[in-house]
Amino acid sequence: MENKKLKIITNSCENKKGVDIKVLEIGSFSSIADYFVIVSGNSSSQVSALADEIEEKMFQAGYNIENSEGKNSLRWIVLDYGDVIVHVFHKDEREYYNLERLWENESNFKDQEE
Repeated sequence: MENKKLKIITNSCENKKGVDIKVLEIGSFSSIADYFVIVSGNSSSQVSALADEIEEKMFQAGYNIENSEGKNSLRWIVLDYGDVIVHVFHKDEREYYNLERLWENESNFKDQEE
């Protein structure tokens, strides 16, 4: 994983015990971003903590967020860093929306360890 943003984001997810961290490379077939990072939290407070940790570490590294959505609901928070978009899900929302399924035929999934 050579993208510095991805490393900071996945490390932040690990620090807050994020569940099932996935990096989805979408740049070759989508103009939305180059990567999606998908992570789950087991509670609303963990979802909030994950998003806060990502924002804090990215800010410290000099990356400004372009947009965010969902902070009021704490069920699905989207953090947009331009070429990397982070989806922080409550585990129930992730199962319901199954975002990975929408992209699985097009994409190259990577476990966060790669």
